[in-house]
Amino acid sequence: MTWTCRCENMVRKFAIIGHRAPSSGKINLNDLPGSSGRIDVLARAVNTALFLSHGIREDTDLTLHLLGGPGPARRIWLDGSRIRGVYPDERAIAGQIGKALKEPSPAIGQFTELHTGFWHSGGGIEQTISEWKKEGVRIFVLDADGIPFSTKDHGSESVGFVLSDDQPFTEAESKCLDAFEKVSLGRTWLQGNACISILHHYLDLD
Repeated sequence: MTWTCRCENMVRKFAIIGHRAPSSGKINLNDLPGSSGRIDVLARAVNTALFLSHGIREDTDLTLHLLGGPGPARRIWLDGSRIRGVYPDERAIAGQIGKALKEPSPAIGQFTELHTGFWHSGGGIEQTISEWKKEGVRIFVLDADGIPFSTKDHGSESVGFVLSDDQPFTEAESKCLDAFEKVSLGRTWLQGNACISILHHYLDLD
């Protein structure tokens, strides 16, 4: 199946970089923080980005970047407007990611739908940024030293946020992201899922 964007609507996008998250092989559901490369961080991000108390944020999508190998980097894209069969449970979300890792990684830029609203592709954050730019997404990078996001006027345009896992951006990632707006949610470093929740709060106020 072919991936298509929702460029005509205001969309919230999140990109999470998992530096140690495996891009192939098996996930140990009994050890998500350890031998599974902090897949727990990514699973919590999915939960917070997409799920409401009684429903799913249909205006939101999320790209997970699995960079820990073995093999090439893999991206998993979850589309809130279509997703089915994924539940707000950390272990269940990790299990869905694990199913993707059993499949050959598609070529960079080629998205393959594994089940409704759950896609995977090759590539890293550079590819995601390239796709967002083509879609006209205004890109923000979370940085404790950035400008407070609460002061930003983001209007009605589609917005994308780039977050790292429990590790800082690498030198190459920082170079890729250097041209984009750096925004802060405070001087205290928060977990990625907490940042997503706060960003949703600000956007929900509009």
